[in-house]
Amino acid sequence: MHVRELDLADLDAAWDLGRLAFGNTSERAASTRIVVPGMTRWGAFDDAGRLVGKAVDLHHDQWWSGRAVPAADVAGVAVAPEARGRGVARAMLIALLRGAHVRGAAVSALYPTVAAPYRACGWEAAGVLRTINLATSALPRHRPAAHLSVRAATPADLPAVTGLYERVARHRNGMLTRRGELFDFFAADGGLPGDGLTLVEADGELVGYATWQRGRGYGADSVLTVDEALATTAEAARELAGVLASWASVAPTVRLCPLDGDAVSTYLPLESAREHERDLWMHRPVDVARAVSARGWPVHARGVVDFHLSDPLAEWNTGTWRLAVADGAAELTRIGGEADLRLHVRGFALLYAGAARARSVAQAGLLHTTGVAPDALDLLGAGGPAQLLDYF
Repeated sequence: MHVRELDLADLDAAWDLGRLAFGNTSERAASTRIVVPGMTRWGAFDDAGRLVGKAVDLHHDQWWSGRAVPAADVAGVAVAPEARGRGVARAMLIALLRGAHVRGAAVSALYPTVAAPYRACGWEAAGVLRTINLATSALPRHRPAAHLSVRAATPADLPAVTGLYERVARHRNGMLTRRGELFDFFAADGGLPGDGLTLVEADGELVGYATWQRGRGYGADSVLTVDEALATTAEAARELAGVLASWASVAPTVRLCPLDGDAVSTYLPLESAREHERDLWMHRPVDVARAVSARGWPVHARGVVDFHLSDPLAEWNTGTWRLAVADGAAELTRIGGEADLRLHVRGFALLYAGAARARSVAQAGLLHTTGVAPDALDLLGAGGPAQLLDYF
């Protein structure tokens, strides 16, 4: 088996493999026939030169406490049925990790169809993207605020929408920046997303937006799908909730992905929500030193801890490290000798993403100690849990 980057001559076979693996019946997109900037396509070939596996490295950046961290987010992993169980996916993921490391990526996220193969390669479950259904009639109605205006967007408003998303996302952990060549490529047509984009403004400044898909019909099974609803003020959040509530007579259900703790979610009747879908996502460091130094850290976090890290697929991560955190920044430095705390890369992923504390990681067998409490490694998770709002 041989793994390499795909070229243009391979893209037809890659699309056919993806269609077979994922049961895709939609029309083939033009982007599957050309080189797309900000994307590296990998393929595995058998001895006869037949494509038997594919994987895509998306050159994203992720927000981590106010700083953009370069990522290698993984998508489109597929293996031909005749080649499954023979190490094809593992070989592709190793090649993808090495290529991502060379180009400067620090972290990686993916949405698995099955977790076990990715766990075997160092990724670990770190969160869930939830899609919920709400009864439209249960959304709060209120008298519109006199100092706010609500209108439909035009293409000229898209930079302001992007700016508002960034104001909401940049101080969280794990959210995509939606910057870079890949996003620029798909935004090049300048068209509005979905069927509608509703804006809320205060004195001409954008303070909230919702983009939505109308769906079909107006009966009991009609659903208004809200791709995204974000606000930077409580008043704007109430206004958006009221706009969505106005669909009750023709769309009895609103479907959306709530962002934990944001302004809009605090005005939704989440107690009556019914889960529509759960998409598990997994995290992994590509380069642990970069992952630590590139991100922001809480200014109140301070401390030093030594640990040994094992990463079977990325030897550049394996070794004994000293983590030092102070004044909103951190650094990993290689040191000699052994350490009382021995951490597996999957445990590093859990701690870094704020998905677990050190004692839980130890109970899971991903952190071993020699006579010391593991709590010092909670420092690696300072800053709260990561969250994703984009599916890829």
